[in-house]
Amino acid sequence: MINIVLMEPEIPYNTGNIGRTCVITGSRLHLIRPYGFMINDKMLKRAGLDYWHKVDVTEHDSIEAFYEYVDNERNISEMRKTEDIRTSGSVRSPHIYYATTKGRHRYTDVEYHDGDYIVFGRESAGIPEEILIRHQDDCIRIPMLPEERSLNLSNSVAIVLYEALRQMEFPGLETEGELHNNVKWKDVF
Repeated sequence: MINIVLMEPEIPYNTGNIGRTCVITGSRLHLIRPYGFMINDKMLKRAGLDYWHKVDVTEHDSIEAFYEYVDNERNISEMRKTEDIRTSGSVRSPHIYYATTKGRHRYTDVEYHDGDYIVFGRESAGIPEEILIRHQDDCIRIPMLPEERSLNLSNSVAIVLYEALRQMEFPGLETEGELHNNVKWKDVF
């Protein structure tokens, strides 16, 4: 499972859309306070359609609380690896990537793994630069024209999330659709 992290989201429609994307992909959504809306905002739920009640969401009071949570999850992961004698040692602890227009690495240049976190900043300001400086090797970007500011947050999340899932071969996701009346493509041709 990939963890999508929204740092101080401001627009309920974006958060609702991202929540829906997380449900459909089996991803967990992390929200770091403060928000620019109330979590029970009707606009948030409207954007998430009838999916919002299914969102696997974890709220954090601050970026420090989020880091504490991740450290705890890493410790649990390490204990499980130690207890499982079948683990070959090739399993790694979850990694945190920071999606930013200021990143030096393309989002397609990193290798995503189960449990990784991808952090996205506020719609109006992105991730604070002091965080980016401390984690510069973990900053990823979506290529775009230099004279434009950025993509919409929910679009950016979808682009990066689906690349991570593609690399992991879309774990647990349906990869072949059906025509109406449950007719399979192979039955048509």
